[in-house]
Formats: sequence, structure tokens, C-alpha cells
Amino acid sequence: MSGESTTYEQDGPEAKAIAKFLPYFPFKGIPRFYDIGGFLAAPEVFQNIVDIFASRYADIGIDSVAGLDARGFILGPPIALALKKPFIMMRKEGKMPNTIKSNEYNTEYGKRSGLTVQRDRIKEGDRVLIIDDLVATGGTLSSAIQLVKGCGGTVVECACVVELKMFIDPPADSGLPNRTKLFTEASIEETPVWGLVSEDVLTNEAELPKEYVDDGEEH
Repeated sequence: MSGESTTYEQDGPEAKAIAKFLPYFPFKGIPRFYDIGGFLAAPEVFQNIVDIFASRYADIGIDSVAGLDARGFILGPPIALALKKPFIMMRKEGKMPNTIKSNEYNTEYGKRSGLTVQRDRIKEGDRVLIIDDLVATGGTLSSAIQLVKGCGGTVVECACVVELKMFIDPPADSGLPNRTKLFTEASIEETPVWGLVSEDVLTNEAELPKEYVDDGEEH
């Protein structure tokens, strides 16, 4: 990674190149499920994503990087290593000892029990960067943000490879969950969220075999 900081725009040239490696599938009943396995299979693309995130946060002043269960565990560690910062796991309940838990939250898949973090990982005044693969309704991120705040820390930003903008502030009659409303009701509206790629440039439909079936399970 270069020591120089570069500004990367959502859906900019780098994002459009990465989007080619993010195919979508009909999965878990969702018509467009974006699969990060595409860029994980392309080391140069995965490295580029890590470099972009590390460059964005190199000079912002963070104390740790927190990754969300489970794909945040893939993206978070290489970014933390590039920044030379500790990596913190935010896991589903019952997976780690000596934890504290956030409240239940809703996602596009339904209600989930709160995320957990080990008690000594986030200290008063810590500046934490939260990493996940995708933000849609914002339910998982809201749980993570409240967990950091409950430990006395501050979330510098929530960073995701993909941001589905359709959920940011949809019309009231759309029937879609509203991330802005969710964050406001949780008193976390000041927490910034950034995604490198949006659905506007995610046009790579996966080529599926005739025998393909949607066998996705809820997690």
C-alpha cells in the first residue's frame, strides 16, 4: 500500500472495475444477492479493495477495526493489518466468552439477536472503524454502532464494499425499510456510512446452470 492518501468516490472508476467481480444471484428469496466470492477469487481485485479502504482511513485517526459476523471477518483483518491496527470481532450471540451484547435488530432477512463483543476490546474514547461487505437496511450496522457506543467508543465510519442506496431514504409508500429513519430512531444518525460500490453499477448477472436452485438458508 502506498503511503499517499487517495480520495475514492462511490461508483468511481475503481468501483466500476470492482463491480464486474460482484455478480448477483437469486438467493435466499432475494432476486439480487451480491456475492463477494467473485472478487475473493481474484487476488488482484481483493488486494485493490483492501488498498482502497486502507488509503481512505490511513490518516483519519482510528484505534481499531471491527468486522461484523461473518463476511466482515474476511474483509476486516487485511484492512486492519494494512493500517497496523487491532482487529475486533463482532459476533453472533453465544460464539465468544466474556462478551457484552447489543439489542435485537431487524435485517432484510428478519429479526436477529444482538451482536456481541468481548468486554476488554473497546475502551472509553476508542475510535472504531466498522467493516462489513454490504449495507442494505442498516440493521446489523445499527447494532454494531450501539455496541461500540455502549463500550464508550466512537464509530468513525461504517465502511462496506457495497451500499444499496435504495434503502437510505425510500418514499414512505414504497414499503421498503428506511435506514435514515432507523438510525434517527436509534440516535445514531451522526454516524457516517460509506460504500464503495452501489447497485447503480452492479449489473453483472451471474450465469446460472439449468439445474440451479435457490438453496440459501437463513442465518
